[in-house]
Amino acid sequence: MQKDLRIVIIGAGMAGILAAIRLLENNYKNFTLYEKADQVGGTWRDNSYPGLTCDVPSHHYTYSFERNPAWSRHYSPGPEIKEYFQNVFKKYNLQKYTKFGAEVKSMDFISNQWHLGLADDFNDTADVVIGATGVLHHPKMPDIAGIDSFQGHIFHSSKWQHELELENLNVGVIGNGSSGVQIVGALGGECKSLFHFQRTAQWMMPLDNGIFSSEEQVAFQDPKIMNEAMQFDEYFDAVNRYSQALLDMESDGAKEMANICKDNLIENVKDVELRKKLTPDHRPLCKRLVWSSDYYPAIQHPKSELVVESISEIVRDGIVLANSRKIELDVIVLATGFKVDSFLRPINVKGLDAIKLNDYWSPTPKAYLSISLPKFPNLFLLNGPNGPVGNFSLIDIAEHQMNYILQLISYINENKINHIEPKHNITEEYEAKRAEAAKKTVWYQGGCNSWYLNDEGIPASWPWTYKDFVEAMKEPKLENFSFKS
Repeated sequence: MQKDLRIVIIGAGMAGILAAIRLLENNYKNFTLYEKADQVGGTWRDNSYPGLTCDVPSHHYTYSFERNPAWSRHYSPGPEIKEYFQNVFKKYNLQKYTKFGAEVKSMDFISNQWHLGLADDFNDTADVVIGATGVLHHPKMPDIAGIDSFQGHIFHSSKWQHELELENLNVGVIGNGSSGVQIVGALGGECKSLFHFQRTAQWMMPLDNGIFSSEEQVAFQDPKIMNEAMQFDEYFDAVNRYSQALLDMESDGAKEMANICKDNLIENVKDVELRKKLTPDHRPLCKRLVWSSDYYPAIQHPKSELVVESISEIVRDGIVLANSRKIELDVIVLATGFKVDSFLRPINVKGLDAIKLNDYWSPTPKAYLSISLPKFPNLFLLNGPNGPVGNFSLIDIAEHQMNYILQLISYINENKINHIEPKHNITEEYEAKRAEAAKKTVWYQGGCNSWYLNDEGIPASWPWTYKDFVEAMKEPKLENFSFKS
């Protein structure tokens, strides 16, 4: 090791914990993990709503080096995932490298170092910064007239008010992505009345969330048995099949998944009128696929109602629809998603020549291979702009990205490089190819408007196969980077 690199990680969620562990494994110990909250966990810390469940099989939603034999279900409940990350954080003694309540406000690249300004006028410098700020982080609030006039309880799904006893309350849920669907699936029959306000119907894949017995949990402590249970060949075959389905709407995988979604709706919603309301106007997979076997029964409960008329305004005691109907409510849950294009923002980031990240990301965020940006040396992103999306394990994605980043850090270290950045022309060529390929995916051609689309209407995603991504992450092509000693 040639020099004692000073490294900063921003964010103590899944990706930040991963980055810290991998740095320690590679003997980089001069780093600090800054987390603006008071505990680790990222999205699994912030979100705690009823029904919260991961849609990746439990044993595949773990770090590859830290399997968890104790999952209670085939698809993990949110509280267990939060506990898993907290336990990993403690096991690797990361608290000695972490500062909580430390929000990074600004970053300026000056004299070959990043100068970071934090809350409470605290400053730091770093040779390398790893952004692990997550995607599902900044709540997206709906623009609905009168939203501030409601006198009951109103909150975003990521700010759940657990003190509320909903049994005798009228509850409205706005939004029907994964969060809205899971919330309704959990609350059906549990409230005085439940109204689900649907703007666009969603295709749903059935999710049979079985329970792991205590005997299985004991057996999984044997790595060999755990390996067998994970069925890697079958799992990655499914990942590749799903990946291909996203890229080719006429593929066998796409047709098979579409038929499962359609059959799920027909078989589980018998009322013709309700089924019509729940039938999307776009092709399956065009939006992020929602996995649930709880929603259809919940929305058909006598105490539940699907509302498809558009919302006119929110008033002090409920919601008024465009047809003038008023629905009286005690609680309004805003399951309206997140600002998925924020990434490092709202941190005020300035790179070489004082270029602002906000300007570089106008009109839409971009990065070379989702990881690095020209004019922003020694800044690496985990789960950055236009990376693999879909129902894949972001842990797996982040592990591949971190391996790539570590190779760049090693090159900086061993060759006494002051900074490294992707070449501007290479980044622009890559982004042009990515955007062109993205127009061939189901997200673009499937006839829907989803959160995958950026401000230019192009899917903000990796538009090639999962195998292509793994191959791209194996080793950086150093000829595509600029260096300064």
